[in-house]
Amino acid sequence: MNLVVNGDAESGPGGSAEPVGTVTGWVIGQGAPALIAYSLGGGYPTPADPGPVQRGSRFFSGGNTPRTTLVQDIVLPAAGATGRAAVDAGRVRYAVGAWLGGYAAQEDGARLSVEFRDTRGTPVALSVLGPVTAAERGARTGLVERTAAAAVPPGARSARVLLVFTRTGGGTSNDGYADGISLTLTATGGRS
Repeated sequence: MNLVVNGDAESGPGGSAEPVGTVTGWVIGQGAPALIAYSLGGGYPTPADPGPVQRGSRFFSGGNTPRTTLVQDIVLPAAGATGRAAVDAGRVRYAVGAWLGGYAAQEDGARLSVEFRDTRGTPVALSVLGPVTAAERGARTGLVERTAAAAVPPGARSARVLLVFTRTGGGTSNDGYADGISLTLTATGGRS
């Protein structure tokens, strides 16, 4: 089960290139994101551009500010096969994934990080995906899948998911894009 709420940009306001004031499931830390419809056109990714095979109708964009951040704090399960006892015994793995991209040959991009924290909020592990460069996209508009997986560190009780969009070139649009953001936990048979 994906622990990220609205990792596919399908819920809440949006659909155009206009920035939104709220994003369902996320806290806007900085800037003004946009949730853009794949059908919008105008140079934005379309259903025909590289991206998730099973994509919804929208994706995240950095909007029109040089740096935009979205944050989501997730409390890890307290009980069950992926609960605290299993985490502390080294029997839980996580997988994080996202489709990240940008516009044509521009280097605007999106970066996703997942920071695991203990009960005091102290970071105990970090995974970072992206940004995807223009060269990695073949100088095409679109999104490329990035993933990482490892053991959830003993003592982890929460995960902070941070999505950062950065405009590196000129213009007014922050053409960092993201879709299909996920964080899943899996129980393993023994120590990881």
